[in-house]
Amino acid sequence: MFEFSSIEQYHAQLLEGNVTCLQAVEHYLQQIYSTEHLNAFIEVYTTEATEKAKQLDEQRKAGQPIGKLHGVVIGLKDVICYKDHSISASSNILKNFTSIYSATAVERLLAEGAILIGNLNCDEFAMGSTNENSAHGKVLNALDETRVPGGSSGGSAVAVQAGLCMVSLGSDTGGSVRQPADFCGIIGLKPTYGRISRYGLIAYASSFDQIGIFSTTVTDAAITLEVIAGADEYDSTVSPKEVPSYSAQI
Repeated sequence: MFEFSSIEQYHAQLLEGNVTCLQAVEHYLQQIYSTEHLNAFIEVYTTEATEKAKQLDEQRKAGQPIGKLHGVVIGLKDVICYKDHSISASSNILKNFTSIYSATAVERLLAEGAILIGNLNCDEFAMGSTNENSAHGKVLNALDETRVPGGSSGGSAVAVQAGLCMVSLGSDTGGSVRQPADFCGIIGLKPTYGRISRYGLIAYASSFDQIGIFSTTVTDAAITLEVIAGADEYDSTVSPKEVPSYSAQI
């Protein structure tokens, strides 16, 4: 049985040989398929995630150093672009559209060994606070399915809440990470505007939008922020200030 309490604990188990990235992915895929009625995921990258896990396991066995997010299973809100993958902002307007590039945040996740497992439901074009306004149907709160999970990043929140991935990314314009995190009883972080590049984020209001993080611990959110924050030549609004080790400051 795969058990995950934090990225640090997961990495310790990987290095001790008690678990593999493939076992982690298989666990989360099983959880996703057994809770499909929650409607958190729009698309699951089953084959891709499985192959990436096998690759990471081989690299680790060969003695290669592991990245900060090595084998960490992450979901993406359906407004964050991932090259050659569909993205719709939960709207039929973008039905069957495939992204031609990846968001800077996504590139940085991949560079640190993250496994992207799928894209997550949200209110259409991130405009809403209940995740009932999606072309893919509403998302249910796993704690009480008669209640809403909040929005617009409801799918991202429920994915972490229900144990369908370790960490997820959402976006927050006026509360769309913070509010669903509260409704779902998990950690939600909207960083200061300009801390994370918005390149590859489908905009609701560009002067407020910020990619945010959902996790089960504050430390995991801090580690993820360390990876995706920082200056980006593709977004002139990003702060040039150095990214500190947030996790070491906790």
